Amino acid sequence: MAGAAIAIAAGLSSPAAAQSARGELASSSRVETNFARDRNVSVMQRPRDGYQAVGIRAGAFMAYPKLSVGVENNDNIYATDSRETEDLIWRVAPELSVASDWSRHSLNAYARASLLRYQDFDTENSEDLSAGVSAQIDMQRNSFISLGADWADLIEPRTSPNAVSGAVAPTEYETTAARVGISHELNRLRLSGGYSFKGFDYEDGRNPRGGAITQQYRDRDEHLFTARADYAVSPATALFVELNRNSRDYRLDRPAVTLVRDSEGTQALVGSNFELGATARGEIAVGYFSQEYDDPTIRDVDGFGARAQVEWFPTPLTTITLTGSNTIEESAALNSAAFTSSNIGVKVDHELMRNVIITGQLAQGTDEYQGITREDDRFNAGLSATYLLNRNVGLTVAYSHMDMDSSGIGGQDFKVNKLGATLALQF
Repeated sequence: MAGAAIAIAAGLSSPAAAQSARGELASSSRVETNFARDRNVSVMQRPRDGYQAVGIRAGAFMAYPKLSVGVENNDNIYATDSRETEDLIWRVAPELSVASDWSRHSLNAYARASLLRYQDFDTENSEDLSAGVSAQIDMQRNSFISLGADWADLIEPRTSPNAVSGAVAPTEYETTAARVGISHELNRLRLSGGYSFKGFDYEDGRNPRGGAITQQYRDRDEHLFTARADYAVSPATALFVELNRNSRDYRLDRPAVTLVRDSEGTQALVGSNFELGATARGEIAVGYFSQEYDDPTIRDVDGFGARAQVEWFPTPLTTITLTGSNTIEESAALNSAAFTSSNIGVKVDHELMRNVIITGQLAQGTDEYQGITREDDRFNAGLSATYLLNRNVGLTVAYSHMDMDSSGIGGQDFKVNKLGATLALQF
């Protein structure tokens, strides 16, 4: 959590990052529309003259290179309750973002890496790599097609609910993703839909005796189809209905595995997207989800679905963000195919000075596993401060705390505290 807080805060002065963050709330604000939610700009999105990266022009594109170098102390690197081990972790994270500078249409790309080196326990060393490209084709007024593809080679954190207990090193996995979407606005009605694909490939782990810990039973392809209709009851409020249909296809079948995890699911939501003057904006949706499994030994899952994100602006210098969700997620537990995950969180960003930003956050989550007796309760807290020296240099210090309380089969209790600092260089 501390690493994420540092990375986000250190990159807030990038105009490319600000543009990306505003996309979902104000993607069609370039012309008159009933669906723009851009009356306010949050603390993290606000342009800062003199502290923003200017970028490097390359024809019709702008390139934004960045390098982050950080150090972090972690008092429980294996995220266990029985043998808490402390270590100092060094992080180097180069990144390059490229954005088109066109009046119509857009094309963006990125490549980034995060290299972690542990001072005493080098089996935890890791390299996260990712790259992607996205495009938007403007067809006509307030109508566009969006496209994207991403690739990543990642390490699963020890604090993940799906992390392998007792493995010599964290699990390595690769993801590939692609998506296409379309949105068309007809006065008060906006229709949108899309398709996305994500593939997962996991590497087997090793136990201390050198034996294999199989993880390839988690390899899968996920397909998601989405359709949505928004109706603007006023220029600041829209009601919507959203329907999602997914299929999750695992690559291994019997006799290679005893539990066939293939499934198909549906989620139906109704909600509102709104902006309350200069006070708040956001989106709240509630509904129903279900996941049906091909294996008759796995019980189908259904329940209450929810998603919420609301930004409150008590002053121009403070943004408070409230989030919540209730979803069904894939499980790595050998005898459980899924768990329902309920989460709530609050984040406060305060602009102490134009170049000094303080961020605090709290989050609580509960995961209830299907088919076995296991429940995980998570609590996260974090505090960070960012000082932008100029448009090229930023310094962030951050602290985070995570407390996991697990009951039943396969989970474990632990507490993790992290304290770190990062120096970000951008151009």
